[in-house]
Amino acid sequence: MFNPRFLIVSLGNQAPYYDCLHSAGHFALASLQRLLGPSQPSFTSERYGRKSCLASAAHTYTMLQSPTQMNSSGPWVAKAWREMLENHQLNQSELSLVLVHDDLEEDLGRVRIRKWKASHRGHNGIKSVNANLKPADFPGARWSRISIGIDRPETRDHVSVADYVLRKLTKHQKDVIETQAAPRVLACLRELQDNWEDDYQKTAQTP
Repeated sequence: MFNPRFLIVSLGNQAPYYDCLHSAGHFALASLQRLLGPSQPSFTSERYGRKSCLASAAHTYTMLQSPTQMNSSGPWVAKAWREMLENHQLNQSELSLVLVHDDLEEDLGRVRIRKWKASHRGHNGIKSVNANLKPADFPGARWSRISIGIDRPETRDHVSVADYVLRKLTKHQKDVIETQAAPRVLACLRELQDNWEDDYQKTAQTP
């Protein structure tokens, strides 16, 4: 019987940079929880990956906001993934991991599914996760990324980019992420689930 479970982790920053463009994934995930309503509990402080983090845990979707700064996300994400498998006695093929993160290369609010091995496009949070979670160590695992567009600065040198992603979200940017990006993230999750179910059914029908 198909019984999908997702560990959805948003990458971003903590104070004093929590409400910056780099944390677009956190805001999209918080808005997604509200969109799902009573079926998805409100975010509360819980322990995952040996750290306190904001979490919303239901049967299908366990949503976590990474409690680390962006550039050092990887070790915690890896711990949270392994812990979830162990605590719920799940095989790695029974828990889909989805990272939700900002994307400088896309227009504000544009949401896309990205393959796990797709280019990190210089995103240090993705680089950190890739360094700590290797697909070869978890054969059969279903890992994906969902990117949230945050536009791009006019100049692309390192200092300008760093300044841009750490800039506080404007009211307009926050509104776009919360009202437009969140429903698109949900649509992406449902697409991932439909693809997973199709693969499951094909496997089940194989003699």
